[in-house]
Amino acid sequence: MPLLRRRRRLPLRVEDVMSTPPITVDKETPIEQAAKVMDDNNISSVMVVDKDGKLVGIFTDRDLRFAVAEGKVGKGLPIHMLMTENPITISPSDLVIDAMKKMRDADIKHLPVVDEEGKPLGMITMRDIIDAAWLLLEVLAPS
Repeated sequence: MPLLRRRRRLPLRVEDVMSTPPITVDKETPIEQAAKVMDDNNISSVMVVDKDGKLVGIFTDRDLRFAVAEGKVGKGLPIHMLMTENPITISPSDLVIDAMKKMRDADIKHLPVVDEEGKPLGMITMRDIIDAAWLLLEVLAPS
């Protein structure tokens, strides 16, 4: 007789694993200053907001590599010229599995978490998901 195993469903939500507070820069911030913000906070992306605090873009290490390769750094160009506009976002109440699907499908590692008005609340990254998975595996694994 086969042993039946009940499948557990963990309603792990984005808000449970996202990084906070949101690290943002204004869209007119020079590239060099945005890179400094990223370095000072030991992060690999920064959310770009407009004057009303709404998310308009994201600037990642990938964008920074492009800026350096294209000779854009050192010219004081505003971040909006090199950011990824209208980034894919997620709600804090969405499931982590949905965040993972979005990230995999779009081949991205950073997913801004925004409220109903489009204002940043935090960021969920592949690192956040790996850390949560690690913790769950440690809790569920037999000693």
